[in-house]
Amino acid sequence: MPAQTTLAPEILVPKLGDYLVERQIILPAQLVEALVLQKRRRESGENALLGDILVEAGVLDRRTLDQAITVQIMQLRNALQESNRSLEQKVALRTQELQIALNKLSELDRMKSNFIASISHELRTPLTHIKGYQELLLAGAMGKLTPTQEETIGIIRNASERLERLIDDLISISQISRGEAGLKISVLDIKSIVTQALTRNQAAAEKKSIQITSNVADGLPKVKGDTHKLLWVISHLLENAIKFTPNEGRVSLEVWQLDKQVQIAVKDTGIGIPSIKYEEIFEPFHQLDSSASRKYGGTGIGLTLAKQILEAHDATIQVQSQPGAGSTFKITLK
Repeated sequence: MPAQTTLAPEILVPKLGDYLVERQIILPAQLVEALVLQKRRRESGENALLGDILVEAGVLDRRTLDQAITVQIMQLRNALQESNRSLEQKVALRTQELQIALNKLSELDRMKSNFIASISHELRTPLTHIKGYQELLLAGAMGKLTPTQEETIGIIRNASERLERLIDDLISISQISRGEAGLKISVLDIKSIVTQALTRNQAAAEKKSIQITSNVADGLPKVKGDTHKLLWVISHLLENAIKFTPNEGRVSLEVWQLDKQVQIAVKDTGIGIPSIKYEEIFEPFHQLDSSASRKYGGTGIGLTLAKQILEAHDATIQVQSQPGAGSTFKITLK
């Protein structure tokens, strides 16, 4: 067994010597002497093997060494096989535990989506009553209102409309979470969508003296998608850009072609986002400033919903930002 006498001893040096002593094939003193000699040879640059040194010293013969090495190899192989079996069992058990945990998370996520959908639908009924009585009051059906009363009802109507948009968003996010995106696919008119999104947010920009501009390239390729939902996404990105940009700042909306894809970018000169927070902003019900006294309002589901809508279109959204230097949200439509 030449291969074993030249290779295996080098691997088994610590155990080979112990095995030979335990079996009383060699004496402890002979092992120590061989190890000292091996160390000297290696220090001089020689590749000295313990087994070869013992044979050269006449302490044991080559056959006995080969037998000892064979036993060591068999023991190592058995130990390795046992270790592999133990590892496979642990991996199988851990995989089972992870699958159970995943199933629980999926069930919790489903229950959460159903709960959100149920509560959102229940909120519609009292909101419908509130809106109905608002219109009756403003129409004078219950008597003439004073200017102050009209102004108060107007504030209530604005709050009702905001609540209605929130309910719509909650229902949408619960539907998409359950795989019910309900997209109405058609050929998109990108320019029309951009124009509508800008119109929706123009008043908010003017209120903060924010300059809002657009640059839409000509000859854009045809893109298919849900016009209403993509309009919501772009409008929401503009709304966020305006909200997080200080007075007299700038917001721009750019659309161009890259290869056969359409790129849409919403840029602002706002407060910016730390790079380590890029993923967090797309988490549901999450805001970077979660304190009770936070400056900027919102529920933290807008970007989550935007990302889910885009993923349902096989589209992507990316963010580039730096604190104090503004943000850029870029959409890629295929």
